Amino acid sequence: MTKIEEESRRSKNKKKGLGWIEWLRGWFYVICEMLFQRIMASHLENPMPLPPLSSDFTCIITGSTSGIGSQIARQLAEAGAHVVMAVRNTKAAHELILKWQYDWSGKGLPLNIEVMELNLLSLDSVARFAEAWNARSGPLHALINNAGIFSIGEPQKISKDGFEEHMQVNHLAPALLSVLLLPSLIRGSPSRIVNVNSIMHQVGFVDAEDMNVMTGKRRYTSLVGYCGSKLAQVMFSSVLHKRLPAEAGISVVCVSPGVVQTNVARDLPKIVQTGYRLIPYFIFSPEEGSRSALFAATDPQIPEYCEMLKSDEWPVGAFISQECRPTNPSEEAHNLETSYRVWEKTLEMIGLPSDTVEKLIEGQEVKCKYGYGEYHQD
Repeated sequence: MTKIEEESRRSKNKKKGLGWIEWLRGWFYVICEMLFQRIMASHLENPMPLPPLSSDFTCIITGSTSGIGSQIARQLAEAGAHVVMAVRNTKAAHELILKWQYDWSGKGLPLNIEVMELNLLSLDSVARFAEAWNARSGPLHALINNAGIFSIGEPQKISKDGFEEHMQVNHLAPALLSVLLLPSLIRGSPSRIVNVNSIMHQVGFVDAEDMNVMTGKRRYTSLVGYCGSKLAQVMFSSVLHKRLPAEAGISVVCVSPGVVQTNVARDLPKIVQTGYRLIPYFIFSPEEGSRSALFAATDPQIPEYCEMLKSDEWPVGAFISQECRPTNPSEEAHNLETSYRVWEKTLEMIGLPSDTVEKLIEGQEVKCKYGYGEYHQD
């Protein structure tokens, strides 16, 4: 079969969306999580007790000025870690730190927290952040990609980089940050990349040739944009997990925080916001929603779990549920062919060559379209 015939066959057989059974199954999981998450997670303490962490344990947390991210940052700092708040609003971050330091006064050593500017709607900002951090030549033990957006009901928005905003903030920017920080994560080995994902990936669909949903093949809605971006993150994480050799010592994990009352609710229609306030029993607080990410970032068995999946050639990477237990992502997330196409297309969109991971692992120089342009492992 010629290459043209093969491409034609793939085009004809290419999936154009979720089937009805997959779609209904996905929504079943979403509704069950909302209704029963508190029961399923009843065995968890709140706040989650963390093991004492050394001041040498360094973690970067994106979107850490509010919601789940602020809880992750504060609790890791109180456990003794060196926390880097990677945020767009640095003023708000500094104000939070002052409050946390005041509340913590007399309970132990001052919290070890710093602030660095990062705007996920600018891939130049992401690349410059990674370059600045790698230039320190220090270790990074945990990268927690927490920041995300869900602009419910709003029309499609395109970033200045030319990408649909949900796809850029929820997937492309964290992917770029994760790959460019590999040199620092290798120095911090054993280290972890923790992606705060969502149960909503269960109803997501990704067309690797139309990740921005701009060709007209599918009708764009904010729900389509959000769910697709979360599924793309799971797929990319699964391939990154496979590409990283065991000797690199980096675990890649996606987590579901559950259905959480966060600042995302600001963008919801008024009637939905009212519903949020009427059913507080079902919805997690940000502190409760932070538990799965904290578990993934600190539990000693996570690396073993990730390596087990890799050795078994499981088609999808590690995923931790809101009850802090390994769980299975959506059926669509197991689609290896689509996952590899999403991997390749993502690297193309974020301006990196297809062999970037291999080169960085080997200490070779990599050129990026964004930021200062060159990255390597010292």
